[in-house]
Amino acid sequence: MKKKWKLCLALCGLALLVRGGATGHGDGPRQVFASGTSSVTSDSIREKENQIAQKKEEKKALQGGLSDLKEIKKNLESQKDNLKNYVKQLDGELEVIEQNIAELKAQIDAKEEEIRRTEEELEAALEKEENQKESMIAHIRLMYETGTPSILDLLLQSRNMGDFLNKADHEERVAAYDQEMWQNYKMVREYVELCKEDLELEKEILDETKAGVQVEQQNLEELIEQKNRDITAYETDINNKEKLIREYEEDIKAEEEEIKMLEAAVAEERRKLIASNGSVLKYDGGVFKFPMASYTRMSDDYGMRTDPILGIEKFHNGVDFAAPAGTAIYAAYDGKVVAAAYSSSMGNYCFIDHGDGLYTIYMHASALYVKKDDIVARGDTIAAVGTTGRSTGNHLHFSVRLNGSYVSPWNYLKE
Repeated sequence: MKKKWKLCLALCGLALLVRGGATGHGDGPRQVFASGTSSVTSDSIREKENQIAQKKEEKKALQGGLSDLKEIKKNLESQKDNLKNYVKQLDGELEVIEQNIAELKAQIDAKEEEIRRTEEELEAALEKEENQKESMIAHIRLMYETGTPSILDLLLQSRNMGDFLNKADHEERVAAYDQEMWQNYKMVREYVELCKEDLELEKEILDETKAGVQVEQQNLEELIEQKNRDITAYETDINNKEKLIREYEEDIKAEEEEIKMLEAAVAEERRKLIASNGSVLKYDGGVFKFPMASYTRMSDDYGMRTDPILGIEKFHNGVDFAAPAGTAIYAAYDGKVVAAAYSSSMGNYCFIDHGDGLYTIYMHASALYVKKDDIVARGDTIAAVGTTGRSTGNHLHFSVRLNGSYVSPWNYLKE
């Protein structure tokens, strides 16, 4: 009985040789089973163990990377007496959370691809294991039925002592090689189990990353709601009325100065181009593209109006289009980006030169996808709708300037 068991073990290794061929090193864990002649090595097992260890660290780090909403709110409390500083600091926190969400979504895409590759790897490993097992069973059955030569058989079959020693040496080398191949099979089994562990860990990380996106999205929405409440409370406080009027006038003055500086810089650049016979932007009179992918309603039109909170006549220098956060904002026409920046009143804004003194401005974006000096074409996505700056709801403030003055956007939006 003991002899038969030893025989089975040896034949298992031989079956691996018959089915799988000689051993060879793959190109790494992902290519271990790329061909029928490749095999698992101790190096590939160590590599897989290292990958699993790294992913366990990745899983631990996930929770630590999320924003601390309580700490953010605590830090914001000290700024509430100064609305401009409060808005600026809160928008900075919103930007960090937006970046976290974008990074987590990118990690989700990458992790789903990793899972797909690991599933393929596991499937190949299981197929390799099954093929080897079936081959061993068939070969063991065949060898058991035909028998194995004993020392006496080898002696009787040999022509002389040299022939006998050659046959004995051959049997010894076969047994040693069978043992090596048996060890390889055990490594395949170990690798299969590591692939399973790797796959389960990747799925856990994916689930936690998706949960992290939900947490950050909730944090984002809660902070935006908090901002809206605080700005509204600040503006409706009768004691702040004179201060608000003063702040409003200061904001408009600061915006105007900033925009005029940008226009002056563009004019100077245009003069230099003309002097050097370079090409300059020329507006050809074409119709603007509507600057948003979709919108819910026009929340505020261009022109004079009585501010419902301050009770004073105010000039609204653009059109406000309400839309969900993240809605694409388009370049209304071909042009060059003069500025893509942040201010406490305009929030994230984009300023585009279309030539001949014509400019468009896009305010309160949650994200900017262009930078200064970029050339954009009519309909290019340049930003996303948000509520940054002096804003209490997701919308796009769209303005048009011609020769240094604001004009009605409806003169150009004919679609």
